[in-house]
Amino acid sequence: MSIAWEKTTKNKFDQMIDKIPFALREIARDKVFRSAEQFAQNNNHTEIIEKDMVDAFFKETPGGFHGPLTLDMEELGIDYKQYGYP
Repeated sequence: MSIAWEKTTKNKFDQMIDKIPFALREIARDKVFRSAEQFAQNNNHTEIIEKDMVDAFFKETPGGFHGPLTLDMEELGIDYKQYGYP
């Protein structure tokens, strides 16, 4: 079952995906997209919100790349720290 995305969250998701190297982009898009849907379902959200997206990016991004991930989020105005990430 597919869950709708909150509009600004989907825009941020697309911008984050665009920052991923081209060779990995489609794999990342698929994995993070599915993970965000799962987080939304698990939290009984009616749509995918920013927290679901942030959780998905941190889950699907290998630990060694969390530094660049957080820089990309900061660039886009995503406050990942409010969701418990250092």
